[in-house]
Amino acid sequence: MRNSILDYTALTIAIIGAVNWGLIGFFHYNLVASLFGSMSWLSRIIYALVGLSGLYLISFYMKTGDSAD
Repeated sequence: MRNSILDYTALTIAIIGAVNWGLIGFFHYNLVASLFGSMSWLSRIIYALVGLSGLYLISFYMKTGDSAD
């Protein structure tokens, strides 16, 4: 399986989103809102990128099924 820059970028963004959700869940601290403002245009872009990265990473399930051959 060949990994592309898009794969690594999506995975990095998804990890950042997961860390942010962990901070919210454990400590009630939203890092994105703290850094960029609560629902500012920049924080909304970050949230959108995290969501798009998660949707893109769904395709990894299909890729792992192909590598079993």
